[in-house]
Amino acid sequence: MTITDEARRALERQQTVEITTTGRRSGRAQRIETWRYRAAGRYWLTGSPGRRDWYANVLAHPEFTLHLTDRDLRVRGRAVTDPDERARVFGEIVPGLGWAGSLESWLAGSPLVEIQFG
Repeated sequence: MTITDEARRALERQQTVEITTTGRRSGRAQRIETWRYRAAGRYWLTGSPGRRDWYANVLAHPEFTLHLTDRDLRVRGRAVTDPDERARVFGEIVPGLGWAGSLESWLAGSPLVEIQFG
């Protein structure tokens, strides 16, 4: 799906989002709340360092639903594993988070998924 201007404005207004992924083993829908970030002109899902079930689900089943207050968007997740790309994106995200800890810890242990719309 291509994101409309209206949907993009809605996404800009909402940092806390919910996503529904498909369970990697169960195949069942799994809905959770998470934060979206904006860096390099694109939208991302990540979290503080640690294991995330939603990330494992996106690796197994890249298509998921991004739930905003007034709409649901079918999107695709692109896992970012390239060290240089991770450094660029986290270099924009992490410094703005006062609670985040070190950039190095995020690079070493945080999932990073680009939200793709088309």
